[in-house]
Amino acid sequence: MPSPSVPASSQGPPLSPSSTSKPPELPDELVQAGWSKCWSRRENRPYYFNRFTNQSLWEVPVLGQHDVISDPLGLNAAPAEGGEGNLGNGQRKRRSSEDRLNSLLLFCSCFFYVFCHSPLPGLLVKGENKICLVSRIYWDLDIQTNAVIRERPPANHLPPHPEIELQRAQLVTKLRQHYHELCHQREGIDPPRESFNRWLLERKVIDKGHDPLLPSDCDPVISPSMFREVMNDIPIRLSRIKYKEEARKLLFKYAEAAKKMIDSRNASPESRKVVKWNAEDTMSWLRRDHSASKEDYMDRLEHLRQQCGPHVTAVAKDSVEGICSKIYQLSAEYSRRLRQTHLSLLQDPPTDACASPPQSRLVYCYPVRLALPSPPLPRVELHFENDVACLRFRGEMVKVNRGHFSKLELLYRYSCIDDPRFEKFLSRVWCLLKRYQVMFGSGANEGTGLQGALPVTVFEALNRQFGVSFECFASPLNCYFKQFSSAFPDIDGFFGSRGPFLSFCPVSGSFEANPPFCEELMDAMVTHFEELLGQSSEPLSFIVFVPEWRDPVTPALTRMEGSRFLRHQLSVPAYEHEYRSGSQHLCKRDEMYYRAVHGTAVLFLQNDAGFAKWAPTPERLAELTAAYRPSPSTPSTLSSDCSDITGVAAPVA
Repeated sequence: MPSPSVPASSQGPPLSPSSTSKPPELPDELVQAGWSKCWSRRENRPYYFNRFTNQSLWEVPVLGQHDVISDPLGLNAAPAEGGEGNLGNGQRKRRSSEDRLNSLLLFCSCFFYVFCHSPLPGLLVKGENKICLVSRIYWDLDIQTNAVIRERPPANHLPPHPEIELQRAQLVTKLRQHYHELCHQREGIDPPRESFNRWLLERKVIDKGHDPLLPSDCDPVISPSMFREVMNDIPIRLSRIKYKEEARKLLFKYAEAAKKMIDSRNASPESRKVVKWNAEDTMSWLRRDHSASKEDYMDRLEHLRQQCGPHVTAVAKDSVEGICSKIYQLSAEYSRRLRQTHLSLLQDPPTDACASPPQSRLVYCYPVRLALPSPPLPRVELHFENDVACLRFRGEMVKVNRGHFSKLELLYRYSCIDDPRFEKFLSRVWCLLKRYQVMFGSGANEGTGLQGALPVTVFEALNRQFGVSFECFASPLNCYFKQFSSAFPDIDGFFGSRGPFLSFCPVSGSFEANPPFCEELMDAMVTHFEELLGQSSEPLSFIVFVPEWRDPVTPALTRMEGSRFLRHQLSVPAYEHEYRSGSQHLCKRDEMYYRAVHGTAVLFLQNDAGFAKWAPTPERLAELTAAYRPSPSTPSTLSSDCSDITGVAAPVA
């Protein structure tokens, strides 16, 4: 029979790190499963607490017997109306010392963040016997999860190491340079903006390779995303124009480039005839008609693209496929080389063990755990420049503002179980920051759209009205909750990540999904949603935020609008809502938000039990819509990813 649960009022402070990391009563298996020994001051006796399932027991736990869902202390329960729930014998629940310490750390982080970002440092307001901070914090790490999963074994990813991360950064930078050179040499164009970043995202949807960033085992080899974006810029890139003269020049350049391209390639006689005739006819019209309007030029350009586009595509197809194939082959080679170096650094290299059988126990979701122990990590230097934390390893510096650095400390304290003394913290933060820096590039504002997030007010409304406690697409840098899915389980897991969402299989819970706007990723997301909703009879809800692109409409949006699980759809008009910057961990406070230049579709996908529990009622929708209204000071335009007219670029994720 299971041991009785510890009364809430009997909780005391956890033992010191030296006694909780490896107490003699607890074997390593229990420590890895989240159990620690604590002390009850009221009862003057020890008890055992599981940080993953929030269970507390008087007797030593038995591995595998107590980690089913249980919440005897009500740690995950929502407070009752008008009070803090039922308190036995009129006694108030007391928070454990660990909870108080975490709250104090969060308060200090927030306080420090105000001093660093507020135009009036240290601005405080007194009221109702308490002191309040006049500032906005961009996360709430106190919200507990309602996401339930089946227990899973530790992951087989190689533990992160600064030496490997530095080499990976160098190889990815080299791969970007190769891509730039191939586009110039073969097609005479610059690589489409952000296309390499979206290539990484699209490849990772199907990649079965070992490297967390570099694709190495994909089928098909030719990336649909990269092929589509390069082809859209051939023969020239069509940028947005404002004035009549710009439209005239663009039309002339397109006609000239199409004619030159068809003459220099191995095209069929029919293709040469069609393209040359249309190009020469356009140039003749431009010389003849000087009174045309901007709209006339744009209509003529669209007609020219329709006539010449198929023939230009046909002659460029093999060359563009060669670019995609070459970049993939280089990536696979770099990945193989990097893994060999990584394995040589490990004390206990992985073995080809059999896959663990599926687990049947249901538990609240917990961060990714690695099966392999982390080797000793080299020293990373830390210093502060005003409100920016600077971490340096072998001359390579990464930066994060003080507020987000304190956030990473809290996430690490909540989630990491193999480093109680924070001896590996700085090395892992350096690896984390370097990974995201490399993934999204080093250009001005590059990648910020792919890491954007919803405003804080929207997250608050989602949690309050729909029970949302989990983000399906986030990172330790931009997450609002401490439980989230992200791209890199090997490093993000130490900071709370539950792993990539496409391999995360919740049984119940309420989720927010705001994916990077990559068509292949969004399509795979919809497939995963429908599988999960069809398999579970427990309350399951996904509130999805995607761009409302209608010309052409994206397959993911079409599928969700026709899904049998769609309960409601909300449209938020362009310029009437805002997003949080993807570079929020570095940008200034007045650059934190910007208005979206596209509409956003909000779709509620729920099974029957999820609809019964979190139905999108008019009252709830009204509060969500009100939370989306931007502040008057928010910039009205988006500076990145909106400069082409083909509908390919992705503004915000």
